[in-house]
Amino acid sequence: MQLTKHWAGQLDDYVIDLAWSPSASRLAAASSAGPVTLFAGEDGTGRVDLPGHGDGCNAVAWRPGTDILASGGQDGTVKIWDGDAGQHVASASLGGAWVEHLAWRPGAGAPILAAAAGTRFLFLNPDATVRHAFKDAPKTVSALCWHPQGGCAAVGYFGGVCLWGADDALVQREFHYGNGITTLAWSPEGRWLVSGNQDPSVHLWMPQSDVELQMSGYETKVRHLSFDRTGRWLATSGSQDACVWDCSGSGPEGREPTMLPHGDQVCAVAFQHEHGLLASASQDGALFLWSPERAQPLRATVRMPAAATRLAWSPDDRLLAVGTEKGLVYVLRCDP
Repeated sequence: MQLTKHWAGQLDDYVIDLAWSPSASRLAAASSAGPVTLFAGEDGTGRVDLPGHGDGCNAVAWRPGTDILASGGQDGTVKIWDGDAGQHVASASLGGAWVEHLAWRPGAGAPILAAAAGTRFLFLNPDATVRHAFKDAPKTVSALCWHPQGGCAAVGYFGGVCLWGADDALVQREFHYGNGITTLAWSPEGRWLVSGNQDPSVHLWMPQSDVELQMSGYETKVRHLSFDRTGRWLATSGSQDACVWDCSGSGPEGREPTMLPHGDQVCAVAFQHEHGLLASASQDGALFLWSPERAQPLRATVRMPAAATRLAWSPDDRLLAVGTEKGLVYVLRCDP
């Protein structure tokens, strides 16, 4: 297995988010300074620089099955872009707080963009009009993710998680947690909802029952989570090892995780969409490729000139995009 440099680009600041278009024809890269850059996915040519958000950009997300891109920024707005034409088409103002979280509804239901700014949480239509404005969260929204089938959106904040129904905008479940939540992830089949936490720990809920599990012993806040395609393996940051838990059966509690060692704090983890490889990166610029189920899991190593801020696999798992603290965007090809 090899990871080889395919192409590279440069932004004007820290790469705060990366997202492949559904067709992989474009890679959107958001600079923390505000602009959003669209690269041709295959070779990085035809660069299009969108003005983005003047005070700084925080998140980008492609609408499933389309070339429509949403971005959220420190100016309190959500902007909708035609990625093919490179043009702005609509905006929504969410108030004075930063728009830090965006996610399009997956699945076959009505297209909805979930957006959070401060304690505000909204469902937007594709034209940026408000579909539903929810009551304010108890604290600043710190994490957001959709159920894989698109039936509800999970919203995390200090003190817990609320599941909001996509079609009726009603509360489905509330889970209380006595600390700050930094990130959320669903397993692909929707069996587990997992939070990475400030305390530092990982917490698992089984929404179809009252089962809750707590995995502690991390060195730092757990900011990054990634499930493999089967929902069995959960990769987490939070130490100088990428920690991989076996979530099969009754879950990981009481099981020893697989520890994948790095030389510095792990700063990103990402499983492929349809295959079994895990990419992980650490603050010393190292990037590793693993097959966690193997006795000898390490498959490839790349040394980056700066720490990774984002990892994003292309939809076909052939290319791995890496954003860095110094504004570099690398696209690596994964070869057998």
